[in-house]
Parts: sequence; structure tokens; C-alpha cells
Amino acid sequence: MNITYIIGVIGAFAIMVIGMMQGGEQFLTPSQVGRFVDGASVFITIGCTLMVLIGSFPIKQITSIPKHIGILMNTKRYDPMNIIEQLVNLAQIARKNGLLALEEQGNKQEDPFFKQCIMLIVDNNDADQVKDIMMNDIEQSSARHESIAGMYDKGSSVAPAFGMVGTLVGLINMLKTMNVDSASGGAGDIGTSMGTALITTLYGCVLAHMIFGPISQQLRQRDEEEVLCKLIIVEGIMSIQAGANPKFLREKLMTFMQQKQRGEGGEK
Repeated sequence: MNITYIIGVIGAFAIMVIGMMQGGEQFLTPSQVGRFVDGASVFITIGCTLMVLIGSFPIKQITSIPKHIGILMNTKRYDPMNIIEQLVNLAQIARKNGLLALEEQGNKQEDPFFKQCIMLIVDNNDADQVKDIMMNDIEQSSARHESIAGMYDKGSSVAPAFGMVGTLVGLINMLKTMNVDSASGGAGDIGTSMGTALITTLYGCVLAHMIFGPISQQLRQRDEEEVLCKLIIVEGIMSIQAGANPKFLREKLMTFMQQKQRGEGGEK
């Protein structure tokens, strides 16, 4: 569970709501929060932002939003230390029984990329060609992930713009219906009408910086973790194919980790 994401987003909303409640003579009254609720503003900001995303990206990518949330919430999906241990065990098997003995281990592997890499060396393919295939897989996968994160960047950029559009719509309606000579709709209602118009800008900023922004950043973080694990796999598989000593392989792969993690890995 991604605790930092949950704390950050919920904390931001909580602080904003508390700030809203401090706007009057009394503190913590729900009526003060109600001032910031407007159905038309929600409809314009969220509706227009969603339509722009639908018009800019494939529908398959839009409908995968729940999957994206699941990915960013899972911080333990990628474990470099576990991968290093698996590669060291594979190196031991390969030195003892040969590369063909790795086929059984490859069939047991749940990670498709890891399994593909094992099978490529089991089939005794050329080392350079194997590495080219694996690195191309990493590049294409990372490019797809960047496209997904870019969708949320797009939402983060257009949401404030449509917040401003909603504000302009509100101001236009206010000015067109305003009659300074009338008791209703006169100059005395300008403050209330202006506040309603500005709410849409607030919604746009919230949507951009408290919803879309953190999601895109978290997805890029997951992509960096996946790329690191795949690079470790590539380096490990190529070393196994070259007949590297398991102990040397462990030391080589630990260079991908931070200094503190190297010590922990050595102890294990």
C-alpha cells in the first residue's frame, strides 16, 4: 500500500477544507464548506477535462484508469533484492548443470520478461542479439508507461484552463443578468455572483495539483522501479550466459543498489 500517496492527497484535502472553515466568524461550520460547492462548476471543470482526455488518448487507455491507480498503490511490486537472489541461484544451477537446466526454472517464472530472458539463453542465442531484444523490450515498455503518465500530465494542464473557462462563463452570465436599477440582480449581488464564478478556478487547480499531478509522478516512480529490475535481469542473464561465478555475479548486481542496501544484501 502506497502510504505516502494516501497521506499526501488526503492531507492536502483536509488542510484545504479546514482552511475553508476558517473563513467566517465561527470555526468548523459545515455551512462555510457549502459555499465552495457548485454543481455547474463541477460539471464544467471535470466534464470538459474528461472530454479533452478522451479526444487526446485511446479509449483503452482512458478505461484503464482503475488499473493505473492499482499500480501506483502497489509499492512492493518490484523487489530488486529478490531478483538478485533469483539470478544468483540461476547462476549456480547453470554452472552445475549447464544452461539447459534453466529451462525448468524459466517455466516456473511468473514475470514474463524474466521468463523470456531465461528462455533466450537456454536456446543458445547469440549474446548480442539477446541483449538487443531485452533492451528493446525495456525501451518500448518505458515508452508506453510515459504515454500513460503523459495522459495525467495533460489532465493537469487542461484542468486549470477549464476552471478559468468556467469562471468566464459565470462572469458573463452575471454581467448579462445584472441590473443596477433593480433590487434583484443588482450591484448588491455582485459579491455572491463573483464568488460562484471563481469556484470553478478553484476546482481546476484542485483537479490539476491534487489529483492528476500526484498520479503522474507516482506512475513514473513505478516505471523507474520496473526499469531498474529489468536492467538487473538483463545484466544477470548476460553474465550467466557468459559463465560468471555466482559470488562475483552477486557483487556485480549489487552495484545497482544503494550503498546501504548493498550491506543488507551481503548480510543475507
